[in-house]
Amino acid sequence: MTLLDVQNLEVTYPGGAAAVRGVDLTLEAGQKLGIAGESGCGKSTLALALLRLLPAGTTVGGRILLDGEDVLAMKWGRVRAVRWAGASIVFQGAMHSLNAVHRIGDQIAEPILLHRRATAAGARRRAGELLEQVGLPAARASAYPHELSGGQRQRVMIAMALACDPGLVIADEPTTALDVMIQAQILRLIEELVSEQDVGLIMISHDLAVLADTCDRLAVMYAGRVVEEGPAARVFDDARHPYARALSAAFPRIGDPASRFAPAGLAGDPPDPSALPGGCAFHPRCPVALESCATEDQPLRLADAATGRRAACVHAGAGAEEAAAVVHAPAADTPVPDTSGAGGPGADGDDSGATGSRAGTDDSEATGPGAPGCAATSDAEGATEAAGTGTAGTDGARSTTA
Repeated sequence: MTLLDVQNLEVTYPGGAAAVRGVDLTLEAGQKLGIAGESGCGKSTLALALLRLLPAGTTVGGRILLDGEDVLAMKWGRVRAVRWAGASIVFQGAMHSLNAVHRIGDQIAEPILLHRRATAAGARRRAGELLEQVGLPAARASAYPHELSGGQRQRVMIAMALACDPGLVIADEPTTALDVMIQAQILRLIEELVSEQDVGLIMISHDLAVLADTCDRLAVMYAGRVVEEGPAARVFDDARHPYARALSAAFPRIGDPASRFAPAGLAGDPPDPSALPGGCAFHPRCPVALESCATEDQPLRLADAATGRRAACVHAGAGAEEAAAVVHAPAADTPVPDTSGAGGPGADGDDSGATGSRAGTDDSEATGPGAPGCAATSDAEGATEAAGTGTAGTDGARSTTA
């Protein structure tokens, strides 16, 4: 049976901001689904809606079926029972999600005590086992959050998410603000744990390269909607929606001088969710928009029958190749650097001088509950979208983490 089935999910914040608009997603046990997009596209709102952690006054519509049970129709007692035990979340910003005045062992043990009705000694023992499972000594259970590095705190959050053996783990920017080596370690750790325990994983990130390397399928969101969904590698390498194609093109390709020294970008900013443009929300920034795009919105349609890939674009399917050529074509005034002589790393064609691009972080980092028990016992916690970090390494023409 399908682990998670999201049907026509809509989330509107007080004030009229439509953060999520008609999202449909499915996830099987043991499958890894990546969700990508710019800040403000609705990624974190979608994640919080799955466990009903949104602020009071938020309007939520549609259905969220977790193991066949509608989360939105659950009574609060049932919702609290599902959190951590049925589905758990790794919040972005581990320092803000951990309680600064409690030892990490106690914070990991709290959901075990609440949901597994274990003894205090049994919960402490389980906390030590979880720390070792994520690569930390059991003795670190006595440490406070400020005594750990960023990567260690993120490992603690992953240990907490696995404490009650959930069927679904939601990782919201799990590598935010971590350096490239720690990012690679955390991603490999998540992959191993998902494979070993056969849990479903939803990973949220700005970095398509990370998601393409880690996940089975990838959903790209823009202005609260999924604009493309399909096999992760295919979406990254050959996107059918102009927005997904622009996100992929933002990563330099080794061996392509124009891309390497002047990676493609996308002019403009995402629209205000409380004042969305008419028609396709992406049309003001789209390089291949038609006149009809300003008045007619496009539903997700099948763009590749062989892989089940879907795209919400008038060019999806027939004409996709022509649209791709327009987006990937360099601007007329973009100089192509001379790489014939020495002048910097990799100037003579040596790929060793090329480095991946790293996205900066936003000051408005989303935070989770102050203590681990809060997510299991409080009614709601708000969070804001934050720009994550991702580091694109290289693997031929595709950028991935080390």
